[in-house]
Amino acid sequence: MTVDTPDPGPSEDPADQAGEEEPGAVAGLSERDLAVLAVERRGWPGPGAKERAIREGLGLSPTRYYQLLNALLDDPRALEHDPVTVNRLRRIRDDRRGRR
Repeated sequence: MTVDTPDPGPSEDPADQAGEEEPGAVAGLSERDLAVLAVERRGWPGPGAKERAIREGLGLSPTRYYQLLNALLDDPRALEHDPVTVNRLRRIRDDRRGRR
């Protein structure tokens, strides 16, 4: 015996909709978002090496990279995925803003 249940209809939460996430996405973050967080997680000997990795590894200009990074720092999904890195970068950003 089977029981018919009514169709709940389309979900209003965009994260629940099929096909909305990029392949390989975690916690609603795109692969690019995850790659940006991974770059920030690493230690860098100097700014030149990091900027070279941004250009070659991510295919982004450093300016665009930092725009994406700042948006990620305000994204609760990024905080959930990597709270140590996000909180560290938020503290640095807040310190710099406080000095202005």
